[in-house]
Amino acid sequence: MSPTWSPSSWRSFPSVQQPDWDDPAELERVVEELSALPPLVFAGEARRLTADLGRVAAGEAFLLQAGDCAESFDAFSADAIRDKLKVILQMAVVLMYSSGVPVVKVGRIAGQFAKPRSAGTETIDGVTLPSFRGHMVNDIGFDAEARRADPRRLITAYHQSASTLNLLRAFAKGGFGDLSRVHAWNQQFVASSAEGRRYEEVAAGIDRTIRFMAACGIDTEATPQLHTVDVSTSHEALILGYEQALTRQDSLTGDWYDCSAHMLWIGERTRQIDGAHVHFLSGVGNPLGCKVGPSITPDEVVALCEALNPDRIPGRLTLISRMGADQIGTALPPLLEAVKESGHPVAWACDPMHGNTFTAPSGRKTRHFDAVLAEIAGFFAAHRAAGTWPGGVHIELTGDDVTECLGGAEQILDADLGTRYETMCDPRLNGRQSLDLAFRVAELLQRS
Repeated sequence: MSPTWSPSSWRSFPSVQQPDWDDPAELERVVEELSALPPLVFAGEARRLTADLGRVAAGEAFLLQAGDCAESFDAFSADAIRDKLKVILQMAVVLMYSSGVPVVKVGRIAGQFAKPRSAGTETIDGVTLPSFRGHMVNDIGFDAEARRADPRRLITAYHQSASTLNLLRAFAKGGFGDLSRVHAWNQQFVASSAEGRRYEEVAAGIDRTIRFMAACGIDTEATPQLHTVDVSTSHEALILGYEQALTRQDSLTGDWYDCSAHMLWIGERTRQIDGAHVHFLSGVGNPLGCKVGPSITPDEVVALCEALNPDRIPGRLTLISRMGADQIGTALPPLLEAVKESGHPVAWACDPMHGNTFTAPSGRKTRHFDAVLAEIAGFFAAHRAAGTWPGGVHIELTGDDVTECLGGAEQILDADLGTRYETMCDPRLNGRQSLDLAFRVAELLQRS
């Protein structure tokens, strides 16, 4: 961390993707109000996640980072949180049982309310308004009031994040994550599918293993790893005023931590080496992610590693590639070689979603399941050739039975997209597609 760094020093650097707030003075009052509220996570939790991600960087564990494209103020319920957690737990169980590799579970949850946009405005029927930037900033409705960047939404985002995190912790530590409940995690629409039946075979195998352990005299009731799970939170640290307000100094170490989430990441549009986002996150002690797309050069990747993890702490930095299925084979290998040669202990993860987005003939933004799988396969192949560890996947998914991504075992077609197209921004995998993806990734892990 630079000796001149402070939670507000990012304001001296060029910042992008920040909203044009309708009342800057109100924004400052909101930042001050947020600064007085309790932290959402604690520094010790962030340090534990750094240690877990250090094992990912060392090739001893696998990262599953998954959740909503953008959380909603409107679609907020205990059932929605539970169902999203179910899918993440199902995927983690499949990955662990099938590959024998520990899985670090990180949700895109409890703070993923803001989205970068390729244009600041959009025009419909001759009317031009500010783009929708996520519920932390404005509303998806297309009128002037809905698209107004309202600073009070930051307060709403904080309180919903606190409620979500509270429920997530209760589920994870209160028995919902118990391995004896692996059958109960199977949602009805997944249980009736081929993927669900394959999952049930895994669940039955876990049951047999637990019974075998008990028969060997192991006290399974007194083994907490069988009854609770660790699920960390993460989001893109996009709205810097919000992140500044929730940055606190740890009483044990004196270091600064962004207490809005356990892990924060920088997006492809905000990774400028001399920009405000890189500067801000360079000063907090949380584990960090950084998206890297096909336009980045090997020198730029190494420079980001130096800026975000100059002390070369294992688990501090995860590089999340988002290349597109047609570019992963050529764009990723030079980056792997450059980082390997530099000696930086990064964890690598694959975001197979954002580089494969297109507009279907129906006019809806979508992704094809085959392209998602192809990018993951290319990610594993590049790591195999480089002799490096394909550390994880970064997936946009939902626990709802949506029809937003084409293909998969259900063979969702363009004509089906409108059936249950519910996302506010980018298309997500549904439960069946997510579980199918987990089995495919597990097969790739077995060969790594």
